Amino acid sequence: MYSKLKTTIRSISETTVSPERQAILQSLIDYIQTNISNGKAIRLNFICTHNSRRSHLSQIWAQTMAFHFGIPNVYCYSGGTEATAMFPKVGETLIQQGFEIQKLSQEINPVYAVKFDENEPAVICFSKKCDDAFNPTTAFAAIMTCSSADEGCPFIAGAEVRLPIRYDDPKAFDGTDLMDAKYAERSLEIAAEMYYVFSKVKS
Repeated sequence: MYSKLKTTIRSISETTVSPERQAILQSLIDYIQTNISNGKAIRLNFICTHNSRRSHLSQIWAQTMAFHFGIPNVYCYSGGTEATAMFPKVGETLIQQGFEIQKLSQEINPVYAVKFDENEPAVICFSKKCDDAFNPTTAFAAIMTCSSADEGCPFIAGAEVRLPIRYDDPKAFDGTDLMDAKYAERSLEIAAEMYYVFSKVKS
């Protein structure tokens, strides 16, 4: 794993997850643990309305923490109720926190390769609907990272479970003096909670 990212993870390892959030995260821990116990692959599809900010942060940090804790057969995805683009500040924030990112295409909705380790496959990120062909069609957990997607998309085809794990949208601070700090804060909040989740799983 890249050294700067290791430093970031060491710092968030000391973050305390509140009892209220622990209770919310327990359903995800249980899903992962059950699949491990049954010898099944773990497919996690993080869903937010535009698949532009929170869902990508969750996808990337979950995949990273699975690797960090040595949990095999974890495959993380993201999607939305509509496709837009991964917001550039998300990538900038992740680079600051230690990831390496390549922009693989130049269209309005670019494809990014996000790496957390020199020798591990990149996490492929681009905005897509949750039922895009890139994502799994069966045997996955749908993790709703925002209230609008959770309420506006009551049925996720193929999902074994639907888990609401919501985060506040850093978009509220776009164009303000707090923008950089709030994107960093949201990313680290998600990272700390994914750290907590995978730290509780026994492989």
